[in-house]
Amino acid sequence: MRNLYRKPTNLHCNGGSKCSMFTVLWCLLGCLLLFHLHSNIEHEDGKVEQVQLRVSHHPQLRELQEVELESIRIPSSKGKRSPRAGKRRPKRTTTLVDEFMDENSPLRHVFFPRKKSAVDPMKASGNDSYYYYPGRIWLDTDGNPIQAHGGGILYDEKSRTYYWYGEYKDGPTYHAHKKGAARVDVIGVGCYSSKDLWTWKHEGIVLAAEETNETHDLYKSNVLERPKVIYNDKTQKYVMWMHVDDANYTKASVGVAISDTPDGPFDYLGSQRPHGYESRDMTVFKDDDGMAYLIYSSEDNSELHIGPLTENYLNVSSIMRRILVGQRREAPALFKHQGTYYMITSGCTGWAPNAALAHAAESIFGPWETMGNPCIGGNKVFRHTTFFAQSTFVLPLPRFPGSFIFMADRWNPSDLRDSRYVWLPLIVAGPLDQPLEYSFQFPLWSRVSIYWHRKWRFPQG
Repeated sequence: MRNLYRKPTNLHCNGGSKCSMFTVLWCLLGCLLLFHLHSNIEHEDGKVEQVQLRVSHHPQLRELQEVELESIRIPSSKGKRSPRAGKRRPKRTTTLVDEFMDENSPLRHVFFPRKKSAVDPMKASGNDSYYYYPGRIWLDTDGNPIQAHGGGILYDEKSRTYYWYGEYKDGPTYHAHKKGAARVDVIGVGCYSSKDLWTWKHEGIVLAAEETNETHDLYKSNVLERPKVIYNDKTQKYVMWMHVDDANYTKASVGVAISDTPDGPFDYLGSQRPHGYESRDMTVFKDDDGMAYLIYSSEDNSELHIGPLTENYLNVSSIMRRILVGQRREAPALFKHQGTYYMITSGCTGWAPNAALAHAAESIFGPWETMGNPCIGGNKVFRHTTFFAQSTFVLPLPRFPGSFIFMADRWNPSDLRDSRYVWLPLIVAGPLDQPLEYSFQFPLWSRVSIYWHRKWRFPQG
């Protein structure tokens, strides 16, 4: 007789049949995978902690990570709507972005502080020196507002000098036609030099507009945007790449210019559609091995393209990769830290601000993973508008590993010459706060953080 109380020694499943050895093997394999994942996470936490310690050991860097908060109240609307109007359509709530875009807003001075608060390095002294004030007017050594919009910075090792190149927009803002975007006639590329990244001397217009030849790419009624300069060690030439377009943004090309010296003048060589595709917002990036790359928005800004330049930096090679396909990103700003490539991009909303995204990749050709919004501080609206600015460049600070300057433009579409600069500390450190977009795993790289401050400066030196 069968003992009803004796426990069976065999595993049973599916109506009393023996489970196969595969079940046991799968269980063991699952345990091994969980152990491996746990070990990787602990290893990565250790790496991240080490990076955090390396970055945060300096007291002033720790201070930069203590962000400031903002509380801006939207003024109540004047006047009452008629009952009939109220029945037709409910009134849309006014947002801070609406106030930012309204040139007659009573909050105008919050986003575009008046001239009396301008930053003048020539008058500052002692403890007031070297402070950045995002959004304020920034004066050069001659006392004039700096005109270097959509620009980038080159550090020239020969002269140990920084050169800041950007769009010189010191002209009247107008619309080419009723539905056209706000614009300023092309004046040229402005250049400023500095030894300390705070006091800037105007070196003049290093690439000037064409005044008479209407067929020229740089004719004054056309578009010249986002100039970036890199140095070619082999040819010993300074090479400028830029977005060139017509007034209706249908040319969608890149232009190239060259100079023997960083302060110009630059000789314009011509334009092209790289790899045969449209190119609008763009940047160039020089890697540690001397290879240079062009990164540009294409396919009606629905994706980014990236490809290496030729050895002399004057053309693109035949290699091209599509990245961030279907994500509609522009204003790329690419940088590198500890072997990982990072990039900040903007959404496509014209002159209106939007949320930045940080991306990372182990190879410059990708795959690029989106890590989320890097902005910290201010308030929710500040973070979702990139502090009411748009990315243009990220400048590494070699003496402080993991620390960078995030350069952005706060566009003023009603008066583009009065657009402001938003420079903020960017630090690569700490674990990510969300997993990869298509995976439950967290990546091996660190978080990119841009910290909001009304007033800040990096450690002296």
